[in-house]
Amino acid sequence: MDITQAERDAVYKVILSRRDVRGEFRPDPVPDEVLMRVLAAAHHAPSVGFMQPWDFIVVKNAKTKQSIRRAFEVAHAEAADMFDEDRREQYQSFKLEGIVESPVGICVTCDRSRHGPVVIGRTAIPEMDLFSSVCAVQNLWLAARAENLGLGWVSIIHNEALRDLLEIPEHIVPIAYLCMGYVSFFHEKPELEKAGWLAREELKSLIHHEHWTSGD
Repeated sequence: MDITQAERDAVYKVILSRRDVRGEFRPDPVPDEVLMRVLAAAHHAPSVGFMQPWDFIVVKNAKTKQSIRRAFEVAHAEAADMFDEDRREQYQSFKLEGIVESPVGICVTCDRSRHGPVVIGRTAIPEMDLFSSVCAVQNLWLAARAENLGLGWVSIIHNEALRDLLEIPEHIVPIAYLCMGYVSFFHEKPELEKAGWLAREELKSLIHHEHWTSGD
């Protein structure tokens, strides 16, 4: 099946306009059919040995979101202490989550025991099931952007807190807690880039030909 130029351009537009959304969520509910399309896109991510190790916990309850936000605040305070004084002040000025404001939370997990201990493609690199689950996150993120939904990854939270709050079994690994919903606008550039926290790396400086030291 060939991809038309218009379809190709749409894919690149979605990729390049994807943002980590934190503070622009609107309270409008996400229709169930839209949510299912986004989850279906995540479920069609590539996975090692076709093991499909992911599950998706959909969170809409306000009390659950408040508990998750409190867990974020604990990890957020710990993280602030890791930066020097100047950097810490700027770090604390950023809004780094939209847990309560977003109408939908999605926790993506990885069942490393799915289909047994030996999986095609996971024999030499055992973390491939974890990487596969991250591919599901990326698919979900891009599908959300194609639906004009904002999405933010809350990485400043301890997995054990998510495990306790969402009653995740011990053998299941939490991969990502995602905040999703319609937004008032999308930033033209990533917020941390706009704030001068870090600049986007030049692509040409990251490309190596044949071996790592090419060009030296």
